[in-house]
Amino acid sequence: MFIDSHAHLEMREFDRDREEVILRAAAAGVDYIVTVGTTLRECRKAVEIARRHPAVYAAVGIHPHDAKEIDHNTYDVLKTLAGDEAVVAYGEIGLDFFRNLTPPEIQRRRFAEQLEVAADLGLPVIIHDREAHGETVATLKAWRGRTGGVIHCFSGDTAMAMTCVEMGFHISIAGPVTYAKSERLWEVVRQVPLERMLIETDAPYLTPHPRRGRRNEPACVVLTAQKVAELKGVSRDKVGRETSRNAMLLFDIPRKAKES
Repeated sequence: MFIDSHAHLEMREFDRDREEVILRAAAAGVDYIVTVGTTLRECRKAVEIARRHPAVYAAVGIHPHDAKEIDHNTYDVLKTLAGDEAVVAYGEIGLDFFRNLTPPEIQRRRFAEQLEVAADLGLPVIIHDREAHGETVATLKAWRGRTGGVIHCFSGDTAMAMTCVEMGFHISIAGPVTYAKSERLWEVVRQVPLERMLIETDAPYLTPHPRRGRRNEPACVVLTAQKVAELKGVSRDKVGRETSRNAMLLFDIPRKAKES
């Protein structure tokens, strides 16, 4: 059993063959996929996809790249979408000082606002952090003790990872763990307890080796699980079981099955 805890099935890269992608994931042993909206349009699409597919759940929130587009109506729409039984998290939200597609001061303000929205909704958060490690941790410390969540596609060091774990967050490992020059991430995987770890694809991005250079998709999360298993000195099946259990507890999966 595997869960891809973070994919973007709603993105246009999957418009041509989305149904086949979901079937391939199931054939690879991926029982559930969380598809994560980043804009209002894509949040709506993510929820629609999750409604149609029992194995797919959704998260809604505004990515830091698009935080400048948030207006007085945005949070009302997100709160309505979050009421759907298919929605299991709020995100992805956070800070991205690598590309700065939204000015940093606006990113900071919208990140804090969205954390409060998530708390009001009682949903765990999915955190985006790129070249903003210190500020991300400081912001989460100020928010500590609320709904918890996951640092998606973790890119910090071991000290940051353990700080986030101590605050109650999960650490999510993506395709870069399979790359040849990812020594810092390998050490994070070795040190973070498996019971605080998730795995993800971030599809269509960050395709793991040996498929690197092609579009990523949820079936490839098994390759990430294999590398985590090697680094941990355990079986791939154990990584699948443990990270799936973590995701199910964090996101309250299978929520749709319980409520139907």
